[in-house]
Amino acid sequence: MNRLLIWLGLILACLLTAGGFYAWHKAIPYEEVVDRGPSPEAQANPYLAAEHFLSQQGLAVEHAQNLERLATLPAKGSSLLLLSERSNMTPRQVEQLLEWTKAGGHLLLVAEAIWDEETQDSGDLLLDRLQLRQAFSDDFDQPAPARKGKKPDLTRLYVDNETAPAFFSFDTDFNLIDPRHLAQFSANSAKSSHLMQLNLGHGRVTVITDSELWKIPAIGLHDNAWLLWYLTQGSDVTLLSNTDVENLFSLLLRYFPQALVALAALILLGLWRAGVRQGPIQAPAPKARRQLLEHLNASADFLLRRSGQNSLLQALQRDIQRTARRRHPGFEQLDTAGQWQALERLTRQPASIISQALGPLPAKRLSSADFSRQVACLQTLRNAL
Repeated sequence: MNRLLIWLGLILACLLTAGGFYAWHKAIPYEEVVDRGPSPEAQANPYLAAEHFLSQQGLAVEHAQNLERLATLPAKGSSLLLLSERSNMTPRQVEQLLEWTKAGGHLLLVAEAIWDEETQDSGDLLLDRLQLRQAFSDDFDQPAPARKGKKPDLTRLYVDNETAPAFFSFDTDFNLIDPRHLAQFSANSAKSSHLMQLNLGHGRVTVITDSELWKIPAIGLHDNAWLLWYLTQGSDVTLLSNTDVENLFSLLLRYFPQALVALAALILLGLWRAGVRQGPIQAPAPKARRQLLEHLNASADFLLRRSGQNSLLQALQRDIQRTARRRHPGFEQLDTAGQWQALERLTRQPASIISQALGPLPAKRLSSADFSRQVACLQTLRNAL
Protein backbone atom coordinates (compact mmCIF):
# COMPACT_ATOMS: atom_id res chain seq x y z
CA MET A 1 0.00 0.00 0.00
CA ASN A 2 2.81 2.42 0.89
CA ARG A 3 4.60 1.54 -2.36
CA LEU A 4 1.45 2.33 -4.37
CA LEU A 5 1.12 5.73 -2.71
CA ILE A 6 4.76 6.48 -3.49
CA TRP A 7 4.27 5.65 -7.17
CA LEU A 8 1.10 7.76 -7.36
CA GLY A 9 2.98 10.69 -5.77
CA LEU A 10 5.82 10.37 -8.28
CA ILE A 11 3.41 10.25 -11.24
CA LEU A 12 1.55 13.31 -9.95
CA ALA A 13 4.83 15.22 -9.47
CA CYS A 14 5.93 14.35 -13.01
CA LEU A 15 2.60 15.54 -14.44
CA LEU A 16 2.80 18.84 -12.55
CA THR A 17 6.40 19.37 -13.65
CA ALA A 18 5.56 18.65 -17.27
CA GLY A 19 2.53 20.95 -17.16
CA GLY A 20 4.55 23.77 -15.61
CA PHE A 21 7.32 23.42 -18.17
CA TYR A 22 4.77 23.51 -21.02
CA ALA A 23 3.04 26.60 -19.63
CA TRP A 24 6.39 28.38 -19.12
CA HIS A 25 7.43 27.53 -22.67
CA LYS A 26 4.19 28.83 -24.18
CA ALA A 27 3.78 31.93 -21.96
CA ILE A 28 4.71 35.23 -23.67
CA PRO A 29 5.50 38.17 -21.35
CA TYR A 30 4.01 41.58 -22.27
CA GLU A 31 3.58 45.03 -20.75
CA GLU A 32 0.21 46.77 -20.34
CA VAL A 33 -0.22 50.43 -19.50
CA VAL A 34 -3.35 51.18 -17.47
CA ASP A 35 -4.58 54.77 -17.67
CA ARG A 36 -5.97 55.67 -14.28
CA GLY A 37 -6.79 59.26 -15.26
CA PRO A 38 -5.34 62.43 -13.79
CA SER A 39 -3.83 62.39 -10.34
CA PRO A 40 -5.64 63.98 -7.38
CA GLU A 41 -3.23 66.93 -7.60
CA ALA A 42 -4.15 67.49 -11.26
CA GLN A 43 -7.86 67.22 -10.49
CA ALA A 44 -7.53 69.83 -7.74
CA ASN A 45 -5.38 72.17 -9.88
CA PRO A 46 -6.24 72.29 -13.62
CA TYR A 47 -3.13 74.39 -14.26
CA LEU A 48 -0.72 71.87 -12.73
CA ALA A 49 0.72 70.90 -16.12
CA ALA A 50 1.23 74.58 -16.96
CA GLU A 51 3.13 75.11 -13.70
CA HIS A 52 5.36 72.09 -14.40
CA PHE A 53 6.02 73.32 -17.95
CA LEU A 54 7.11 76.77 -16.77
CA SER A 55 9.31 75.21 -14.10
CA GLN A 56 11.01 73.09 -16.77
CA GLN A 57 11.76 76.30 -18.69
CA GLY A 58 13.71 77.62 -15.70
CA LEU A 59 11.05 79.97 -14.35
CA ALA A 60 10.27 80.23 -10.65
CA VAL A 61 6.58 79.31 -10.29
CA GLU A 62 4.52 79.99 -7.17
CA HIS A 63 0.89 79.11 -6.41
CA ALA A 64 -1.10 81.63 -4.33
CA GLN A 65 -4.60 81.38 -2.89
CA ASN A 66 -5.60 85.05 -2.51
CA LEU A 67 -4.49 88.62 -3.17
CA GLU A 68 -2.77 88.92 0.22
CA ARG A 69 0.35 87.65 -1.55
CA LEU A 70 0.42 90.94 -3.48
CA ALA A 71 1.56 92.79 -0.36
CA THR A 72 4.95 91.01 -0.41
CA LEU A 73 5.26 90.27 -4.14
CA PRO A 74 7.86 92.49 -5.85
CA ALA A 75 6.55 94.21 -8.96
CA LYS A 76 9.67 94.23 -11.12
CA GLY A 77 10.51 90.87 -12.62
CA SER A 78 7.20 89.26 -11.58
CA SER A 79 4.18 88.02 -13.51
CA LEU A 80 0.85 87.58 -11.77
CA LEU A 81 -1.63 85.27 -13.55
CA LEU A 82 -5.29 85.75 -12.59
CA LEU A 83 -6.83 82.68 -14.21
CA SER A 84 -9.70 81.97 -11.82
CA GLU A 85 -13.11 83.54 -11.23
CA ARG A 86 -12.92 86.98 -9.57
CA SER A 87 -16.50 88.32 -9.52
CA ASN A 88 -16.18 89.17 -5.80
CA MET A 89 -13.15 91.40 -6.29
CA THR A 90 -13.58 94.75 -4.54
CA PRO A 91 -12.66 98.19 -5.96
CA ARG A 92 -9.87 98.42 -3.39
CA GLN A 93 -8.36 95.16 -4.66
CA VAL A 94 -8.60 96.44 -8.24
CA GLU A 95 -6.69 99.59 -7.28
CA GLN A 96 -4.10 97.48 -5.49
CA LEU A 97 -3.55 95.34 -8.61
CA LEU A 98 -3.25 98.34 -10.92
CA GLU A 99 -0.77 100.08 -8.61
CA TRP A 100 1.31 96.90 -8.48
CA THR A 101 1.30 96.73 -12.29
CA LYS A 102 2.23 100.40 -12.70
CA ALA A 103 5.24 99.76 -10.45
CA GLY A 104 6.65 97.35 -13.06
CA GLY A 105 4.72 94.10 -12.71
CA HIS A 106 3.14 92.00 -15.45
CA LEU A 107 -0.55 91.25 -14.87
CA LEU A 108 -2.28 88.57 -16.97
CA LEU A 109 -6.04 88.19 -16.59
CA VAL A 110 -9.06 86.60 -18.24
CA ALA A 111 -11.90 88.84 -19.42
CA GLU A 112 -14.93 87.58 -17.51
CA ALA A 113 -17.93 89.68 -18.55
CA ILE A 114 -19.59 90.94 -21.73
CA TRP A 115 -19.79 94.69 -22.37
CA ASP A 116 -23.29 96.13 -21.99
CA GLU A 117 -23.96 99.03 -24.34
CA GLU A 118 -26.96 100.25 -22.31
CA THR A 119 -25.18 100.55 -18.96
CA GLN A 120 -21.78 101.28 -20.53
CA ASP A 121 -20.01 98.74 -18.36
CA SER A 122 -19.47 94.99 -18.10
CA GLY A 123 -19.52 94.36 -14.37
CA ASP A 124 -15.87 93.25 -14.55
CA LEU A 125 -14.26 96.05 -12.50
CA LEU A 126 -10.72 95.25 -13.57
CA LEU A 127 -11.50 94.96 -17.29
CA ASP A 128 -13.52 98.21 -17.28
CA ARG A 129 -10.64 100.09 -15.63
CA LEU A 130 -8.34 98.94 -18.45
CA GLN A 131 -10.85 100.37 -20.98
CA LEU A 132 -11.04 97.08 -22.89
CA ARG A 133 -14.29 95.37 -23.80
CA GLN A 134 -15.34 91.79 -24.46
CA ALA A 135 -18.20 90.90 -26.80
CA PHE A 136 -19.53 87.84 -28.55
CA SER A 137 -17.94 87.14 -31.89
CA ASP A 138 -19.89 87.47 -35.12
CA ASP A 139 -20.32 83.71 -35.51
CA PHE A 140 -21.27 83.08 -31.86
CA ASP A 141 -24.00 80.44 -31.41
CA GLN A 142 -24.05 79.64 -35.14
CA PRO A 143 -23.78 75.96 -36.13
CA ALA A 144 -20.57 75.19 -37.91
CA PRO A 145 -20.93 73.79 -41.45
CA ALA A 146 -20.60 70.02 -41.51
CA ARG A 147 -17.47 69.85 -43.69
CA LYS A 148 -15.23 66.85 -43.41
CA GLY A 149 -11.65 67.61 -42.49
CA LYS A 150 -12.25 71.33 -41.82
CA LYS A 151 -9.46 72.84 -39.73
CA PRO A 152 -10.38 74.68 -36.50
CA ASP A 153 -10.27 78.47 -36.46
CA LEU A 154 -7.01 79.00 -34.59
CA THR A 155 -5.68 82.25 -33.18
CA ARG A 156 -2.45 83.49 -34.79
CA LEU A 157 0.34 85.61 -33.36
CA TYR A 158 3.18 86.96 -35.49
CA VAL A 159 6.46 87.37 -33.63
CA ASP A 160 9.34 89.55 -34.71
CA ASN A 161 12.02 87.82 -36.77
CA GLU A 162 9.68 84.86 -37.41
CA THR A 163 8.11 84.25 -40.81
CA ALA A 164 5.45 81.77 -39.66
CA PRO A 165 2.89 82.64 -36.98
CA ALA A 166 2.26 80.74 -33.77
CA PHE A 167 -1.17 79.08 -33.41
CA PHE A 168 -3.34 78.86 -30.29
CA SER A 169 -6.72 77.26 -29.55
CA PHE A 170 -8.63 80.17 -27.95
CA ASP A 171 -12.42 79.94 -27.76
CA THR A 172 -13.56 81.84 -30.87
CA ASP A 173 -17.01 82.63 -29.42
CA PHE A 174 -15.59 85.74 -27.74
CA ASN A 175 -13.92 88.87 -29.07
CA LEU A 176 -11.77 91.53 -27.38
CA ILE A 177 -12.32 95.14 -28.43
CA ASP A 178 -9.88 98.02 -27.94
CA PRO A 179 -12.03 101.15 -28.56
CA ARG A 180 -9.20 103.58 -27.70
CA HIS A 181 -6.43 101.66 -29.50
CA LEU A 182 -4.34 101.25 -26.35
CA ALA A 183 -3.06 97.71 -27.06
CA GLN A 184 0.57 97.28 -28.10
CA PHE A 185 -0.12 94.00 -29.87
CA SER A 186 -2.89 91.42 -30.21
CA ALA A 187 -3.52 87.84 -31.32
CA ASN A 188 -6.45 87.23 -33.65
CA SER A 189 -8.44 84.43 -35.21
CA ALA A 190 -10.29 84.83 -38.51
CA LYS A 191 -12.89 87.30 -37.16
CA SER A 192 -12.01 87.96 -33.50
CA SER A 193 -9.24 89.13 -31.18
CA HIS A 194 -8.40 86.90 -28.24
CA LEU A 195 -5.27 88.41 -26.72
CA MET A 196 -4.27 92.03 -26.14
CA GLN A 197 -1.34 93.52 -24.28
CA LEU A 198 -1.01 97.14 -23.22
CA ASN A 199 1.48 99.12 -21.20
CA LEU A 200 0.47 100.50 -17.81
CA GLY A 201 3.00 102.75 -16.08
CA HIS A 202 6.25 100.81 -15.85
CA GLY A 203 4.47 97.48 -16.25
CA ARG A 204 2.16 95.76 -18.70
CA VAL A 205 -1.21 94.01 -18.73
CA THR A 206 -2.17 91.03 -20.87
CA VAL A 207 -5.88 90.30 -21.36
CA ILE A 208 -7.15 87.03 -22.87
CA THR A 209 -10.67 85.81 -23.61
CA ASP A 210 -10.24 82.42 -21.92
CA SER A 211 -7.59 80.28 -20.29
CA GLU A 212 -8.86 76.84 -21.30
CA LEU A 213 -5.89 76.45 -23.66
CA TRP A 214 -3.56 76.18 -20.64
CA LYS A 215 -5.52 73.44 -18.90
CA ILE A 216 -5.06 69.70 -19.29
CA PRO A 217 -5.00 68.39 -22.05
CA ALA A 218 -5.31 71.52 -24.24
CA ILE A 219 -1.92 72.84 -23.11
CA GLY A 220 -0.24 70.15 -25.19
CA LEU A 221 -1.97 71.24 -28.42
CA HIS A 222 -0.59 73.62 -31.07
CA ASP A 223 1.59 76.38 -29.54
CA ASN A 224 -0.49 76.83 -26.38
CA ALA A 225 2.33 76.01 -23.97
CA TRP A 226 4.78 78.19 -25.93
CA LEU A 227 2.44 81.20 -25.58
CA LEU A 228 2.41 80.84 -21.79
CA TRP A 229 6.21 80.82 -21.75
CA TYR A 230 6.40 83.73 -24.24
CA LEU A 231 4.19 85.95 -22.07
CA THR A 232 6.00 85.17 -18.80
CA GLN A 233 9.61 84.73 -19.97
CA GLY A 234 12.27 86.38 -17.84
CA SER A 235 10.02 86.74 -14.78
CA ASP A 236 8.97 84.92 -11.63
CA VAL A 237 5.44 83.56 -12.09
CA THR A 238 2.73 83.66 -9.42
CA LEU A 239 -0.47 81.87 -10.37
CA LEU A 240 -3.48 83.03 -8.40
CA SER A 241 -6.14 80.32 -8.46
CA ASN A 242 -8.67 81.78 -6.01
CA THR A 243 -9.42 85.49 -5.44
CA ASP A 244 -12.56 84.90 -3.37
CA VAL A 245 -12.18 85.33 0.37
CA GLU A 246 -14.05 82.46 1.92
CA ASN A 247 -16.13 83.22 4.99
CA LEU A 248 -16.30 81.12 8.11
CA PHE A 249 -19.47 79.30 7.06
CA SER A 250 -18.02 78.19 3.70
CA LEU A 251 -14.87 76.93 5.41
CA LEU A 252 -16.92 75.00 7.97
CA LEU A 253 -19.08 73.59 5.18
CA ARG A 254 -16.00 72.40 3.33
CA TYR A 255 -14.04 70.89 6.21
CA PHE A 256 -16.65 70.12 8.91
CA PRO A 257 -19.98 69.27 7.20
CA GLN A 258 -20.81 66.63 9.81
CA ALA A 259 -20.40 69.15 12.63
CA LEU A 260 -22.78 71.56 10.89
CA VAL A 261 -25.37 68.82 10.43
CA ALA A 262 -25.09 67.87 14.11
CA LEU A 263 -25.44 71.54 15.14
CA ALA A 264 -28.55 71.96 12.97
CA ALA A 265 -30.08 68.81 14.47
CA LEU A 266 -29.31 70.07 17.99
CA ILE A 267 -30.99 73.41 17.27
CA LEU A 268 -34.08 71.67 15.86
CA LEU A 269 -34.30 69.43 18.93
CA GLY A 270 -33.97 72.46 21.21
CA LEU A 271 -36.76 74.30 19.39
CA TRP A 272 -38.96 71.18 19.54
CA ARG A 273 -38.29 70.81 23.26
CA ALA A 274 -39.05 74.48 23.93
CA GLY A 275 -42.35 74.19 22.07
CA VAL A 276 -43.66 71.25 24.12
CA ARG A 277 -46.54 72.12 26.52
CA GLN A 278 -45.95 71.98 30.26
CA GLY A 279 -47.85 68.84 31.09
CA PRO A 280 -50.23 66.69 29.05
CA ILE A 281 -52.99 68.24 26.98
CA GLN A 282 -56.35 67.98 28.77
CA ALA A 283 -58.87 66.04 26.77
CA PRO A 284 -62.29 67.67 26.27
CA ALA A 285 -64.96 66.52 28.70
CA PRO A 286 -67.58 64.16 27.27
CA LYS A 287 -70.91 65.76 26.40
CA ALA A 288 -72.85 63.35 28.64
CA ARG A 289 -71.47 64.91 31.87
CA ARG A 290 -72.30 68.54 31.02
CA GLN A 291 -75.02 70.07 33.21
CA LEU A 292 -77.41 72.96 32.79
CA LEU A 293 -75.18 75.26 34.84
CA GLU A 294 -72.28 74.67 32.46
CA HIS A 295 -74.43 75.59 29.47
CA LEU A 296 -75.59 78.75 31.24
CA ASN A 297 -72.01 79.72 32.07
CA ALA A 298 -70.96 79.08 28.49
CA SER A 299 -73.87 81.14 27.13
CA ALA A 300 -73.10 84.02 29.49
CA ASP A 301 -69.43 83.93 28.53
CA PHE A 302 -70.38 84.02 24.84
CA LEU A 303 -72.71 87.01 25.36
CA LEU A 304 -70.07 88.82 27.38
CA ARG A 305 -67.47 88.43 24.58
CA ARG A 306 -69.93 89.24 21.80
CA SER A 307 -72.13 92.05 23.27
CA GLY A 308 -70.05 93.43 26.13
CA GLN A 309 -70.74 94.11 29.80
CA ASN A 310 -73.44 96.78 29.38
CA SER A 311 -75.77 94.49 27.43
CA LEU A 312 -75.79 91.98 30.31
CA LEU A 313 -76.27 94.67 32.95
CA GLN A 314 -79.10 96.27 30.97
CA ALA A 315 -80.83 92.89 30.65
CA LEU A 316 -80.81 92.50 34.45
CA GLN A 317 -82.12 96.05 34.91
CA ARG A 318 -85.01 95.42 32.50
CA ASP A 319 -85.86 92.16 34.29
CA ILE A 320 -86.08 94.06 37.63
CA GLN A 321 -88.34 96.69 36.08
CA ARG A 322 -90.70 94.07 34.61
CA THR A 323 -91.01 92.31 37.98
CA ALA A 324 -91.61 95.66 39.72
CA ARG A 325 -94.44 96.53 37.30
CA ARG A 326 -96.17 93.27 38.19
CA ARG A 327 -95.77 93.87 41.94
CA HIS A 328 -96.64 97.58 41.87
CA PRO A 329 -99.36 98.72 39.39
CA GLY A 330 -98.48 102.06 37.78
CA PHE A 331 -94.75 101.58 38.44
CA GLU A 332 -93.83 102.66 34.91
CA GLN A 333 -95.64 106.02 35.36
CA LEU A 334 -93.49 107.04 38.36
CA ASP A 335 -90.37 109.13 37.96
CA THR A 336 -86.95 107.69 38.80
CA ALA A 337 -87.06 108.77 42.44
CA GLY A 338 -90.59 107.36 42.87
CA GLN A 339 -89.55 104.04 41.27
CA TRP A 340 -86.57 103.74 43.60
CA GLN A 341 -88.79 104.45 46.67
CA ALA A 342 -91.29 101.81 45.49
CA LEU A 343 -88.46 99.28 45.05
CA GLU A 344 -87.16 100.16 48.53
CA ARG A 345 -90.57 99.27 50.03
CA LEU A 346 -90.95 96.09 47.91
CA THR A 347 -87.45 94.68 48.42
CA ARG A 348 -86.62 96.14 51.87
CA GLN A 349 -83.13 97.00 50.44
CA PRO A 350 -81.37 100.24 51.30
CA ALA A 351 -81.45 103.11 48.81
CA SER A 352 -77.71 102.78 48.15
CA ILE A 353 -78.14 99.26 46.75
CA ILE A 354 -81.04 100.38 44.55
CA SER A 355 -79.20 103.44 43.19
CA GLN A 356 -76.09 101.38 42.52
CA ALA A 357 -78.06 98.70 40.71
CA LEU A 358 -80.33 100.88 38.55
CA GLY A 359 -78.08 103.94 38.10
CA PRO A 360 -76.59 104.88 34.67
CA LEU A 361 -74.02 102.42 33.38
CA PRO A 362 -70.42 103.67 33.01
CA ALA A 363 -69.09 104.33 29.50
CA LYS A 364 -65.75 102.65 30.26
CA ARG A 365 -65.33 98.93 30.62
CA LEU A 366 -65.49 97.80 34.23
CA SER A 367 -62.84 95.70 35.81
CA SER A 368 -63.67 92.08 36.58
CA ALA A 369 -64.15 92.82 40.29
CA ASP A 370 -66.41 95.87 39.68
CA PHE A 371 -68.43 93.97 37.10
CA SER A 372 -68.96 91.07 39.53
CA ARG A 373 -70.08 93.45 42.30
CA GLN A 374 -72.55 95.17 39.95
CA VAL A 375 -74.05 91.84 38.86
CA ALA A 376 -74.32 90.67 42.48
CA CYS A 377 -76.13 93.88 43.39
CA LEU A 378 -78.64 93.46 40.55
CA GLN A 379 -79.25 89.81 41.39
CA THR A 380 -79.82 90.67 45.06
CA LEU A 381 -82.39 93.25 44.10
CA ARG A 382 -84.14 90.91 41.64
CA ASN A 383 -84.24 88.04 44.12
CA ALA A 384 -85.80 90.32 46.77
CA LEU A 385 -88.76 91.24 44.56
